[in-house]
Amino acid sequence: MEETSVFEKFELQLDTTAKDFLRETAKWAYFLSIVGYVAIAFLVLIAVFAGSFFSMMNNTLPGMPPGNNFGVLFGVIYFAMAVIYFFPVYFLNKFASNGKKAFRDNDSEALTSSFEYLKSHYKFVGILTVVLLAFYALALVFVFIASLIAS
Repeated sequence: MEETSVFEKFELQLDTTAKDFLRETAKWAYFLSIVGYVAIAFLVLIAVFAGSFFSMMNNTLPGMPPGNNFGVLFGVIYFAMAVIYFFPVYFLNKFASNGKKAFRDNDSEALTSSFEYLKSHYKFVGILTVVLLAFYALALVFVFIASLIAS
């Protein structure tokens, strides 16, 4: 006969204060996701109009070399930033909407789904942070090597 440990019998319960904190967190997460979607829209607008802006600068400024592709380069960079930024904002929005639904309908499955999206949000942000730190470290190494070669 197998005995179950105390930890296997343990079931986490949320008291009223914890529920209030989660409800308020979902509201703020929803607000931040809406702001994030607006920021993504601005990034896409910048990406679309960057080519026009730089071609206009080529025509108005006499010192600019003809035929440069700065607009296309900036457009691609800003569009890539919008795509990367979309995923954490999407996960945050899904966390918030499922969290609000869970408390509105007293739905445990929606709350579980909400926490799954929150986990995905933080996982994405964490991996992106590691990638950016690695990129910065690599850039620092290249700058250091370039400074040694230049001197």
